Amino acid sequence: MAVAPDQQRRRLQGLEILQQAPPAPAAPLSDCLDSVSRQWRRDGGLAGLWQDWPAIAGDQLAPHCRPLSLRRGVLTIGASHPQWRQALQYNRLQLLAALKSKGHPVRDLRIQQHHSVNQARLESEANIWARHPSRTDVHGMGTCPSCGRPAPNGEIKLWTVCGFCHRQRLSS
Repeated sequence: MAVAPDQQRRRLQGLEILQQAPPAPAAPLSDCLDSVSRQWRRDGGLAGLWQDWPAIAGDQLAPHCRPLSLRRGVLTIGASHPQWRQALQYNRLQLLAALKSKGHPVRDLRIQQHHSVNQARLESEANIWARHPSRTDVHGMGTCPSCGRPAPNGEIKLWTVCGFCHRQRLSS
C-alpha cells in the first residue's frame, strides 16, 4: 500500500484526511505555443508548413501564394494571379529543396490558381483620377519654375516642375 506525501495528508484528532494533489505550476504561454509548434512540425502536417511558409517561399512569393493542402506528400499551392503561378513553376525545384531542408515530407508540388477570400481590394480608377496631380479643376493652375509655362499645381507640388520638364529630367 502506497503512502501519500505529507502535503496531501491532513491530520485531525485521531484521523488523517487525504487531500487532492496541488496542481502543477502553470507554464508560460510561450512554452505552450512552442510545444504546439514542435508538435505541428513533428506531425508533418499543413499547420507547420503554414508557419514556415514565409521563410520557405521568400518575401516576394509568400504574400501571393499559400499552401492549400498536403496529401500523400503532394503539396498543393495556390497562387493569387497567373504571374505568381508561373513564378512558382519556375522556382519549383528550389521550393522543393527548401521544403525538404525545413523537414517537411513533401515529394511533389501541385500549383493552381487560388483567390483568397480576404484579398486586398484595389483602389478604383475613379478614386485615383479624383486626386490625380494633372487635374487643374482640383489643384488649380500655376507656372512651372523651370520652363515658365502654365502647369497644374498638382504636378508642380509633386515634382517641383511641370510634367513635361519632369519627363525631360527622367530621360536625361
